[in-house]
Amino acid sequence: MDLITALRDFRPWNEQEARDAAEILRRLEHGEELYHRENTAAHLTASAWVVSPDRRQVLMAYHSLYDSWAWLGGHADGDRDLLAVAMREVREESGVLAYPVSRQIYSLEILPVFGHQKRGQYVSSHLHLNVTFLLEADPSAPLRSCPGENSQVAWFSPENAIAASTEVWMREQIYEKLHAKLALFPSLSSH
Repeated sequence: MDLITALRDFRPWNEQEARDAAEILRRLEHGEELYHRENTAAHLTASAWVVSPDRRQVLMAYHSLYDSWAWLGGHADGDRDLLAVAMREVREESGVLAYPVSRQIYSLEILPVFGHQKRGQYVSSHLHLNVTFLLEADPSAPLRSCPGENSQVAWFSPENAIAASTEVWMREQIYEKLHAKLALFPSLSSH
């Protein structure tokens, strides 16, 4: 399914998701190139809220750029299959193979990124038009960090994952929402 169709089918959880979905859809429908970082004002990213099969754990990485525990994800960089991007980023950033709980979009966010240095070059402030997927992984699988991206990867209880983030806005506006939405996707063991 293409992203425009997926966005039209998306059912927002709250006003933030409704407004962000409308803005991403508007940009796509107007032909703005969002799949590549060459659009220095705004481009697509894909993130994953990675949970254990019993939904009692969340996988987080200590992100070097933000100096905080955070979800996993990255840039589309031309790939139009954002679910594949999210799954690849989880594997690259943690060593873990994660699988979709659903192929549908789990959450949408427009995230501000402040200007910063990356690999010796200045990156101007811009927006990440982020599509989040709910993925599931085995918490007993070996973990590894990804130098240059993160320094640690660990499983947390959902409450501790949220509390571990030092980014207040992400913690209160995004991670708490992602945890609350888990109620829509009960674990198979809870049936």
